Amino acid sequence: MKKSFRLLTLASIVLVTVLFMNAIHENEVQSITNTHKNYKIQALELPANLNLAGERVPIEIPDVRERMDRELLVNTYWQSNGLLLIKRANQYFPILEPLLEKYGLPDDFKFLALAESGLIDETSSVGAAGMWHFMKTTGKEYGLEINKNVDERYHIEKSTKVAAEYLKKSKERLGSWTLAAAAYNAGNYGVASRLETQQVDNYYDALLPDETERYIFRILALKEVISNPRKYGFVFDESDLYTLEKTREIEVDTAITNIARFAKNYGLNYKEFKKYNPWLRENHLNNKSRKLYQIKIPIR
Repeated sequence: MKKSFRLLTLASIVLVTVLFMNAIHENEVQSITNTHKNYKIQALELPANLNLAGERVPIEIPDVRERMDRELLVNTYWQSNGLLLIKRANQYFPILEPLLEKYGLPDDFKFLALAESGLIDETSSVGAAGMWHFMKTTGKEYGLEINKNVDERYHIEKSTKVAAEYLKKSKERLGSWTLAAAAYNAGNYGVASRLETQQVDNYYDALLPDETERYIFRILALKEVISNPRKYGFVFDESDLYTLEKTREIEVDTAITNIARFAKNYGLNYKEFKKYNPWLRENHLNNKSRKLYQIKIPIR
């Protein structure tokens, strides 16, 4: 009996000591990291079936694996940006998806638009504009109207059509959708000349400028995270996601002298009107040529 009591007492002392040391360790970790004890940043397992438009990513190649790992880590642990992109994707992917199908582009290219602009109608530091980030010269070359009054790079339907035309021509020239996507970043000539110089014929074997080296992997990482948000720790309700009101189109073939006043006729203020028609860049529409424009009006 006494022996059993001594063993029990000894075991209790050991247990208390272990718990005490663990508590000290946790406090030390807490003081070092300045984060909650349950917060962890862990390495990510790369999916085995990564592909862009059905074209396999050879992650067995060490540098390909490392580059993919980098972008997946960045887009997983840049949590605020990731959640914003998930919310915007819910807003604009329903518009982009049928357009990509209509114009013969693989569905994965909606993630290229996401990588380019974050689905924001903004102008980059080098002058690329709209959701697809077209430069003026390229947009005009493909038939978009671009001036101070009207800039169709901000017209989601027309700019998506142009993006599809550009990417399909690139694919025809370079031989794959992956190279076409790379050319969207570096230009057809830039990619083709490097492939020729280096005597290779695919993206994953080529040495390209740093931005283009990361470009495809960023698209792939966004595809993986946006398609599997909860797998990467993003938790939200449907009500948290952004949406757009349904719209109808009205046709206009004359000038609009005052868009703010024009918008009021449809129960909208100027800001609301521009949200759905960002390609109208001023508070008037010149339209001296009597061109037929389609203007979106929210259905309320």
